[in-house]
Amino acid sequence: MSRSARDLIEVRASPLDSREARELIAALNAELLALYPPEQCFHDLDEDQVAPGRGRFVLAWEDGAAVGCGAIRLIDDEQAELKRMYVVPERRGRGISRTVLESLEAVARELGARSIVLETGIHQPVAISLYESSAYRRVPCFGAYASSPTSICMEKRLAG
Repeated sequence: MSRSARDLIEVRASPLDSREARELIAALNAELLALYPPEQCFHDLDEDQVAPGRGRFVLAWEDGAAVGCGAIRLIDDEQAELKRMYVVPERRGRGISRTVLESLEAVARELGARSIVLETGIHQPVAISLYESSAYRRVPCFGAYASSPTSICMEKRLAG
């Protein structure tokens, strides 16, 4: 029986300032800046937001290389926010984003969150499809995203 690409992905916690994290976040930021004006790019995430008990930043590894990342941070006692989801272009379409997403949803449950919110953009149809196929539904934009004409906000209620 053959194994899928998702079976070969390992998702592990990582500091935001690791070399691999910095490289992936820089690539994500460059991609977003190519799609949206700078004032509509939201790059806020700091080590305190993903500190133990408050959130987590993860890297997805395949064949010894960091190929994706994402973060979850608590907004309050019951709600978490998904941030900084990214997979390198040459590894897309293989289930890595879904693996990272499922890992971060598990972390949110561990932290006691009952729902997860996220922001993505109108120029990211593949991301929108991933979230919609993972039971996220569109909601009014919140916080800094509320006035952004290119933002799409989504929410997922977590079971149990």
